[in-house]
Amino acid sequence: MTAHEIDYRIYGEEMQYVEIELDPQEGVIAEAGSFMMMDDGIKMETIFGDGSGKDAGFLGKILGAGKRILTGESLFMTAFYNTLVGKRNVSFASPYPGKIIPIDLTQFGGKFICQKDAFLCAAKGVSVGVEFSKKLGRGLFGGEGFIMQKLEGDGMAFVHAGGTMAKKELLAGETLRVDTGCIVGFDQTVNYDIEFIGGIKNTVFGGEGLFFAKLEGPGTVYIQSLPFSRLAGRVLTSAAQTGGKSRGEGSILGGLGDLLDGDNRF
Repeated sequence: MTAHEIDYRIYGEEMQYVEIELDPQEGVIAEAGSFMMMDDGIKMETIFGDGSGKDAGFLGKILGAGKRILTGESLFMTAFYNTLVGKRNVSFASPYPGKIIPIDLTQFGGKFICQKDAFLCAAKGVSVGVEFSKKLGRGLFGGEGFIMQKLEGDGMAFVHAGGTMAKKELLAGETLRVDTGCIVGFDQTVNYDIEFIGGIKNTVFGGEGLFFAKLEGPGTVYIQSLPFSRLAGRVLTSAAQTGGKSRGEGSILGGLGDLLDGDNRF
């Protein structure tokens, strides 16, 4: 497997996008909905699976597409090719506030494991597959389920972390306990398991769930401070409590405060 050698540049701070520079005939694959803009001369093509060629033949493509359904992704991916002589650029945007992380798969032994919704785009030739957990506990209580994505190959891939990203380099035998939803991805050498928090008060009144992830080194781990599920949960809870109306944040007058400060747009 030899992926296309792409150059890139990441722009922005909280709402980032990555610009991929393609030489003639070079390509990049991306999840549906991540495209932002492209230069003239870029050809866009919808492909079945990830187009890496790992699942050769029609049956292999069907199986590969079926695995993508298990991760909650679309049957199809989008490929972008430079069809002209000079260099051309195509850009992909992060879906919510956070950081885009460039992953050079050659530095991770050709394989990187990430949450199923973290993948953004990758060089053509990188395989986007499914990583199944071999442990029952991890599958039942892992928060995001026992299905994660695996990125394989020798090219560049890009994943997205919500909020602020933390990179941890774990030594052999060193452990890190993390909220299950806060994991972005990790090295294939990292051992990932689920651990019960324990204690009646923690279980009943803790509010942090019953389990957290235990990551054991050696290897690299990427952690996000704002999982999308947490952000969406807060928004939905707030909307349900207020009925979609403003609560007059920061004012003891509530909605009356909006009348006084001139915020009468809604």
